[in-house]
Amino acid sequence: MTTTPATSTPAAQLARFAAELKYSDIPETVVQKTEDLWVDWFGSAVAGHNARPVASITRFALAMGPQQGPSEVIGPQGATSSPYLAAMANAAASHVAEQDDVHNGSVFHPAAVVFPPAVAVAQALGKSGKDLLTACVAGYEVGIRVGEFLGRSHYKIFHTTGTAGTLASAAAVGHLLGLNAAQMLHAFGSAGTQSAGLWEFLRTAADSKQLHTAHAAGAGLMAAYLARDGFTGAADIFCGPQGMAAGMSTDSDPARLIDGLGTRWATAETSFKWHASCRHTHPAADALLQVMREHRLKVPDIAGVVTHVHQAAIDVLGPVVDPSTVHQSKFSMGTVLALAARHGFAGLTEFDNDYRAQDTMALRDKVSMVLDTEVDTAYPRRWIGKVTVTTTGGRTLHGRVDEPKGDPGNTLSREELTDKALRLGAFCKEVPAVQMQNAVHKLWKVRDWTRVETLLQAV
Repeated sequence: MTTTPATSTPAAQLARFAAELKYSDIPETVVQKTEDLWVDWFGSAVAGHNARPVASITRFALAMGPQQGPSEVIGPQGATSSPYLAAMANAAASHVAEQDDVHNGSVFHPAAVVFPPAVAVAQALGKSGKDLLTACVAGYEVGIRVGEFLGRSHYKIFHTTGTAGTLASAAAVGHLLGLNAAQMLHAFGSAGTQSAGLWEFLRTAADSKQLHTAHAAGAGLMAAYLARDGFTGAADIFCGPQGMAAGMSTDSDPARLIDGLGTRWATAETSFKWHASCRHTHPAADALLQVMREHRLKVPDIAGVVTHVHQAAIDVLGPVVDPSTVHQSKFSMGTVLALAARHGFAGLTEFDNDYRAQDTMALRDKVSMVLDTEVDTAYPRRWIGKVTVTTTGGRTLHGRVDEPKGDPGNTLSREELTDKALRLGAFCKEVPAVQMQNAVHKLWKVRDWTRVETLLQAV
């Protein structure tokens, strides 16, 4: 009986890619997209830093020490700590505003678990901007492929950003540490055994989603540092008989782990989020806005809205019937559509001011979800938005959006990304506008940096 050499498994091939990727290997268009994702991420990290769950995680991190270190805890206080604890705090902040990016096919939010650990380690090691970008591409490519590998069944129970995110963090940090292919494989093994994140928190508006990203960033970082020190991990954490697929999926596809490595750049497939809500709500929100524009409808004209959705939207959003917090309301299809209809956009300020307003709740209760075969079959590769709107005048109107705003085929320009980042910075109210403007201007030039230093410098 023969066994497959460890170097030929999908896990080993993915580890080699992450370890050996060079800046010169990355097409210019992918570098530019990574810069776009970088600036987009920063806005979310600043906007989320003072959210209550994030503040709690940050206090924990700083209490564990050190109180000062080489890595920035993003926020107006200018705190610093170790790479591990800074990565945790910044990853928690990156995911709370619900404006961070998403990769459709993997249903995974890469930025929140790739940039925080990569920045923290790059600052500690004195790495360049190109080093940082290369490591982040490695993190995106690995995390996205792991999410695709785990499949739809995984997402029904597990929050993929927490699970695949641990591997994404390990890949990005491992690349910065200079791990070789064998060490990177060990890092994957240690990261995979720590993968965690369950959707149950949504039912009671718990704070767990921020813990998911904090843990993923920190656990992946730890796995990479341990691998550098000779710590070993499972050789086949993905497909082994007691690996991730065995315990977390019923439809895993190992081919997805190595799909087009070096030729298909999954990083470039990543979408930006326009509305400040769960991505599952965006297609329907855009379709409703389309109907309202085309037929010149106002909110009082709407008697009911049926959203035609994929099963994952029902699984994630279905439990949220009467949201009790701002964050939980971002997982309420009815609330998101009501805010979009009332304001033309469901942004951070709209959620904070109006998610429990009577007009919002009245329209929220007129929205329902039904499973649509076409939409469900296309998902997760395509997130189609379809709505049926019934008017108070008795008309039945239909809306459809094949690419929600922010998808690669309907992407945000650099001007829109800059405006979004500045809007997110203004939302936190503690960062002066000029400080945020200076930071964003500097971030657009990341490839020219000789050293990754403080991102949010005082002015």
